[in-house]
Formats: sequence, C-alpha cells, structure tokens
Amino acid sequence: MSSNIVWIVIAAVAAVVLIGALIFAVSRAKRRRRQRQAEEIREQARLQTAKLERREAFADETAAKARAAQAEAEVKAAEAARLQERAAEHQNEVATSREQLQDQWNRAESLDPKARTETEQTGDGRAPDRGAAWREEQGKAAEAANYRDTDSYRTTP
Repeated sequence: MSSNIVWIVIAAVAAVVLIGALIFAVSRAKRRRRQRQAEEIREQARLQTAKLERREAFADETAAKARAAQAEAEVKAAEAARLQERAAEHQNEVATSREQLQDQWNRAESLDPKARTETEQTGDGRAPDRGAAWREEQGKAAEAANYRDTDSYRTTP
C-alpha cells in the first residue's frame, strides 16, 4: 500500500508539473502572439506616420504657395492702384490742356472770326474736326504711357 501511495503522489506531482508546463507553454505562446501583433501595429503606425508627414509637407508647400500668390496679388493690386492714379493724373492734364487749347481757339476767333471761316472750311463747306486730331494725339500719348509703364513694371523689384 505504501508503494501505491508513493505512485499516486508521484503521479499527482507529475500531473501538476505537466499542467504547469502546459500553462507555461500556453502563456508563452500567447505572449509571443501579442508581441507579433504589437509589432504589426507598430509597423502600420510607422507607415501611417510616413504618409502623415508627406501630407503635412504637401499642406505646408500649398500654404507657402498660397502666401506667395497672395503677396503677388497685393503687389499687382498696388501696381494697379499706382497706374490708375497715374492715368487719372494724365486725364487731368489732358483736360487742362484741352481747356487751354479751347481758350486759344476762342481767343483767336474773337480776334479775327472771319479768318477762321476762310481758312478752316473744306471744299464741301464743313469745318474740320479738331476732336479727331486730339483723339489721335491722345492715342499716341496713351501708347507711349503703356510702353513706359510696361517697361517700368518689368524693372520694378
């Protein structure tokens, strides 16, 4: 009997050791599986981080382009305002010159109205169009101003 008890105790100890080894093996496999799963998640996070950094760089580049375009638009707006001011000055000068010229015509006519009629009449009895000469001169002045403005715009920093 005592040998039976010894064999039972040995069997029980062996069963406990076997169960312990089995539990240890299962927990070790579970830990390895978790480690592999964590490593996969880390790798996905690295890939997502790289994608995110590329998108962030693209967003920064786009924002820089937007700032540059805004600055360029502001420069062009300032140039347009300057040109409009210059055009207004030229228009004022033209109006003043036109008034002075009209005063000269009126003065000449008041001094000798008959001479105007004789020298300015064309063959069919119509008076020549002074406005056409003014428009032609104004067109030439506008062309020169445009050329000058275009040239100065290119050399402006």
